Amino acid sequence: MTKIIGITGGVGAGKSTVLGYIEKKCKCRIIFSDDVANDIKLRGRPCYEPIVKLLSTDILGSDQEIDKKKMAAKIFSDEKLLKQVNDILHPAVNEFIHEEIRRERELGELEYLFIEAALLIENGYDRIVDELWYIYATEDVRRQRLKASRGYSDEKINDILNGQLSDEEFRKFADFVIDNSGDEEETKRQIDLKLGEN
Repeated sequence: MTKIIGITGGVGAGKSTVLGYIEKKCKCRIIFSDDVANDIKLRGRPCYEPIVKLLSTDILGSDQEIDKKKMAAKIFSDEKLLKQVNDILHPAVNEFIHEEIRRERELGELEYLFIEAALLIENGYDRIVDELWYIYATEDVRRQRLKASRGYSDEKINDILNGQLSDEEFRKFADFVIDNSGDEEETKRQIDLKLGEN
């Protein structure tokens, strides 16, 4: 039977790195909620028309697809618009993921289906998945990674961290915690042990 695992954690904790390793270790599929959100905004998909209707054709690129930079510039300075876009996207992302969970459970061909999302807990996925895994890294490590990999300023990092759940809140909902603060081998050891148990 396919086990459904939710993967969450703060920005810079290394969720993608952890999942890249897991993917090589077992028969699984990984759904990244950000990828789903991008896919459902494509022309002909459920969120394209509502978003273009809300934000106007100004946000389209020359290929008539929604241009991410143009859309971001339009909504991030306007909280009301940002909320309206999220009200279109979040339910559609959730619907897609719920449908995939149902499908994979029925097929039962995978060992695991991993769902990665920053807002798993806020969206109530802790009640849908079989286990919730929290990828943890200390704040210092996360700050260093975000500066190195994304070139973020301290101010931008502060804004992001302030908008996310605290470590205590993540741990309250987590069935399993992977400490990804140290070296890669230590992280892999924790994952190997956990996959060996399941």
